[in-house]
Amino acid sequence: MFVMSSSPHIRDRETIPTIMWWVFISLLPAAGVAVWVFGIRALYLMLSCVGAAVATEFIIQYLTKRKITALDGSAAVTGLLLAFNVSAGLPLWMAILGSVFAIAVGKQVFGGIGRNIFNPALVGRAFLMASFPAAMTRFFINQNGALVSQATPLNILKEGSAAPLVGYKTLFIGNYPGCIGETSVLALLIGAMILLWRGYISLRIPLSYIVTVALMTWVFGGSNGLFSGDWLFHILSGGLMLGAWFMATDMVTSPITRKGQIAFGIGCGLITSIIRLWGGYPEGVSYSILMMNALVPYLDNIFKPRKLGERR
Repeated sequence: MFVMSSSPHIRDRETIPTIMWWVFISLLPAAGVAVWVFGIRALYLMLSCVGAAVATEFIIQYLTKRKITALDGSAAVTGLLLAFNVSAGLPLWMAILGSVFAIAVGKQVFGGIGRNIFNPALVGRAFLMASFPAAMTRFFINQNGALVSQATPLNILKEGSAAPLVGYKTLFIGNYPGCIGETSVLALLIGAMILLWRGYISLRIPLSYIVTVALMTWVFGGSNGLFSGDWLFHILSGGLMLGAWFMATDMVTSPITRKGQIAFGIGCGLITSIIRLWGGYPEGVSYSILMMNALVPYLDNIFKPRKLGERR
């Protein structure tokens, strides 16, 4: 009849399945744009990644005799986010392998949901990048029902090519080569509004992340000296919006303190900008979030609030 526990005594109607399936729903606008831009191939990738993630979680929990939570939505979200981070031309078996690795190594090896240190979807992407770099860095666009290989806007910028860059309107809508879930800023913002409406994320991490990238690329990203970079191009292109709104804000792998969240976003922005501007890769969102995931315990410790009545 009575439950004995230590303070604080907080009750809420929100459950893990409720939160996770709302996050899944918030990703559906970007999923729809992915099918529109990249064709039925994008749908196959998403279904393969989600199915493999859920099945892997079920099998591991069954074999280890733990409570089966494969249908709580967390594995489905991991699979969908991983699919969002791959090219439309990636072979399905590679995508499935990435989902298995994301759940098995990125999540279950730490003990399951709430215990993982790194974002599982990004762990899966990092594994695929290390294992199949050629397939992961070859991007496509759907032309008359066929996938045609083309360079991404960030690749064109990185190589200093004379080819015209994609316009802001196209970047905002999303009809250009890239990972299947990152191209449409419009669709991602619609999903972000859902998360904000539900109260699952705040503006601290996304805004500090995006503003930091904007400042860094404006100051150092131009070819005509300082303060000449096209910061809006960097904000709208690549995986910045997907990473800032949906992966950097992961409840498990991001700081719990307000100042810690701002520092986390700034750190992600600095690392992303350094990789984009001076690194060997044209994109650095995934690696920046993974690196900052490792620092979350330190950020929470540095910025932890003072105890009630504590004096400096």
